[in-house]
Amino acid sequence: MTQLQIVTADITTLEVDAIVNAANAALAPGGGVCGAIHRAAGPELAEACRGLKGCAVGDAKITDGYSLSAKHVIHTVGPVYEGGGHGEAQMLTSCYRKCLEVAHEKGLTSIAFPCISTGIFGYPAREAASIAIQTTNAWLNSGREPSRIICCCFAEPDAAIYRETLTESRGPKTPAVPTEVGTAEEEKEERRKESS
Repeated sequence: MTQLQIVTADITTLEVDAIVNAANAALAPGGGVCGAIHRAAGPELAEACRGLKGCAVGDAKITDGYSLSAKHVIHTVGPVYEGGGHGEAQMLTSCYRKCLEVAHEKGLTSIAFPCISTGIFGYPAREAASIAIQTTNAWLNSGREPSRIICCCFAEPDAAIYRETLTESRGPKTPAVPTEVGTAEEEKEERRKESS
């Protein structure tokens, strides 16, 4: 069953096939989500990233998850927001699409995204959420794997924006995709039920 979830959680704790790292172009350990993922995964992740020789804006590359609960990390580089007239929307859309394509090529069925580019890259939260919801919904409606997509927000105000954006996106012409909103604890309980 296709499913889009919006959760408020630490993305490094999610038990999914892949979590997405909002990375810098060098794929080096940094701050924010990127730093948290590298700390939780351990030094092997930085070593693997060095071997990837960087990543272009809007592209995505994959590594193992090492010490994370997730099996893999998909690294993508979001655009720096410069007012919206420099192709930022197209580049951010590409981030989500490329991550999903990489996950599909690897046969993964579940993926969790952070809020890409909304931190130090300055992308307005509501505009970024709209791109995330539109792109992930379009993927789910295509029937391809991964069919379970999580939008993982670290803070509740961001999750509220995602929920509002999702509600607004569901007009009469938009096929509905089942949606769940929950916490990391509910996510873990769901995974336990699936594996038992």
